[in-house]
Amino acid sequence: MAIRVVVADDHAAVRAGIVLILGGVDDIEVVGEAADGEEAVALAREKRPDVVLMDVRMPRLDGISATRELAGVADVLILTTFDVDEYVFGALRAGAAGFLLKNTDAESLVEAVRVVARGDGLISPAVTRRLISAFAEMPPPRDRQAVSGLTPREREVLACVARGLSNAEIAKELDMAEATTKTHVSRVLGKLGLKSRVQAAIYYSAYEE
Repeated sequence: MAIRVVVADDHAAVRAGIVLILGGVDDIEVVGEAADGEEAVALAREKRPDVVLMDVRMPRLDGISATRELAGVADVLILTTFDVDEYVFGALRAGAAGFLLKNTDAESLVEAVRVVARGDGLISPAVTRRLISAFAEMPPPRDRQAVSGLTPREREVLACVARGLSNAEIAKELDMAEATTKTHVSRVLGKLGLKSRVQAAIYYSAYEE
C-alpha cells in the first residue's frame, strides 16, 4: 500500500517540485496540497494521510502550530529553508516526527518520508550536529527556583521561545513591541545562565517534565 502524503507550502513552485519528486515514486501517493497551515490541517483531517510534509512559515497558521493541531491525525515531517535551531525545538515539541532542510536532495527526501511513515523519527544531519553541541554546552542543571525567579511575562516569553517562535512572532502573540521582546529574551537567558535560544528551549523542556 502506498504511503499517503499531503504537501503543505505557501510557495506553489516549491509544492510543485516536491509533488514531482514524490509522484515519481511507486510507494508514495500525494493525496493533497495546501498553501497555508489552516488548509493543511483541514486537508489532513479529511484525507487522513500517513505523512504531512509541512513548511514552517506559512500564512494564517504557521507550520509549528499546524503540527500541534495534527497530533494523532498524521505524522508531520517539517521541511523548511530556515535552519534556525529554535524552529527544531518548536517543531519537535509540537509533535513533529522529523525535521529536514529544503536543500535536501530528492533521494533523501523520499527516504525521509518512508522513515517517518514507518513511525521512526528523523532530523537533518546538519541540525543534529548543532543539537548535540547545544546539549554539550548546557550549564549544570538548576532547580525550578531559577524559572520561578522569572517574572510572569518572562515565563511567557520563555514558553514562546521553546515553541520556536521568532521575536516578531512572540511580539505579536503577547501584544508587545519587538524591541521589548528582544529585551525580555535577553533577560531570560541572563537569569537562567543560558547562551542561546536553543538552550532556553532545552531548559524549558526539562523544566516542564
